[in-house]
Amino acid sequence: MRPFSQPVWHSLIESGTPCRYEAGDVLLRQGAQGSHVLVLTFGQVKVIRLEPDGSELLLAVRGADDLLGELAVLDGGERSATVSALTMCLAYAVPAERFHRIVRQFDLHGMLIRRAIRRLREGEDVRADLAGLPAVALVARTLLRLATGLEVPLSQSDLAAATGLSRSAVAAELAALRRAEIVATARRRMVIQDLAALRATAWDERPILDSRSES
Repeated sequence: MRPFSQPVWHSLIESGTPCRYEAGDVLLRQGAQGSHVLVLTFGQVKVIRLEPDGSELLLAVRGADDLLGELAVLDGGERSATVSALTMCLAYAVPAERFHRIVRQFDLHGMLIRRAIRRLREGEDVRADLAGLPAVALVARTLLRLATGLEVPLSQSDLAAATGLSRSAVAAELAALRRAEIVATARRRMVIQDLAALRATAWDERPILDSRSES
């Protein structure tokens, strides 16, 4: 769902320069100055933050019809995370001064502040989950959070970065979910087969998995 009305969206695209990115390309880099925003019109990206201890935390997966990089442009600061392409992506780069003009023209300040607060809270929720959840519940909640429909377009290494678990721990929990026929895995993606069971696993820890393994 687009974050803006049709007139705003068209104005952003008309003010931007078309860009193409291949899978693995960096669209926005943490620590860089916010010189522009990106209007993503095709493809999927992942948002990763480099933590003070040197670890990487995967915060989100974003898809087409989303706006990227607006926070650093709004406050004139540095990028708070790196955005990389998961698939081939098409976007429009809108320079900061043009973006500010559109924000003023359509009176978007309030909406953008609410959007920024919502995403900051999402980041806080991720860190809260990392601090206190058992591995199986953490993997299940992360799959639900990062899913696009019923598909999670990530590798096991990406999922490890999203959960703070080792790759081997993620592989073990995914194997249990596969045996229970809750998820299926393929190269660089996971598919949710039983959404209700995954939600139960996310909030009730192991009962669903244990009951299925006994049947």
